[in-house]
Amino acid sequence: MSDALLVRHDKAVATLHLNRPELHNAFDAGLIAALTATLETLGADPSVRAVVLAGHGPSFSAGADLQWMRTMAGATQEENRQDALALARLMRTLDELPKPTIARVHGASFGGGVGLVACCDIAIAADGVRFGLTESRLGLLPAVISPYVIAAIGPRQARRWFATGEHFDAATALRIGLVHQVVAAEALDAAVQAQLDLVGKAGPVAAASAKVLVREVHAANGERDALDRANAGLIAALRASDEGREGLSAFLEKRPPRWVAGETR
Repeated sequence: MSDALLVRHDKAVATLHLNRPELHNAFDAGLIAALTATLETLGADPSVRAVVLAGHGPSFSAGADLQWMRTMAGATQEENRQDALALARLMRTLDELPKPTIARVHGASFGGGVGLVACCDIAIAADGVRFGLTESRLGLLPAVISPYVIAAIGPRQARRWFATGEHFDAATALRIGLVHQVVAAEALDAAVQAQLDLVGKAGPVAAASAKVLVREVHAANGERDALDRANAGLIAALRASDEGREGLSAFLEKRPPRWVAGETR
């Protein structure tokens, strides 16, 4: 972990703060590596139930550090490919993290910052946040983050925002599906905690498996028989698991399941 990334543990919740406030939390190779490694560690930590991604200072993340981009402009094509693959690994690690993830978005989120938001399972933005997929203004495209952004907002919306690079507000982000909720700035932390409380009531295995289920169903491409078999196998495994049996027993006995004990506070 580097000074550019701060990690705070509060019981079962790990909060990751991008910590380059003077650069609006723009990321470079160092921050990408630190964030990837930290997420991998948290993903393997059974004591962590949820991860919150946030930013210190005036912005969530301005995307790529311009000085870093200037350096990469003088690098070879192969060096740029390896650099882009590191960012791709970060996005995939966040997208597939076996923990529920929440993006706490304030100030501004541009370029790769939008990618981080799209990779999180739940995204909550403060009213007044500005968003933008601004790469086209530099003669570039949001290629690495595109699978996650398109999954969030759909191809029709992506064609517009990728091409124009224009800024849009939190209300638009909500309308097109990039974020799930927009609240007043002073209510942002409470809104995040409300989602953590809900996550804490879900079975840990079930919550972790939810994104796998969504991803596999979305990727089925009409292979209904194979999908039915996979889904039947998943629910059978969950029903037979210790967690599934505990959840059902708790429901029938009208008591909270063992995993509901304030872990997400």
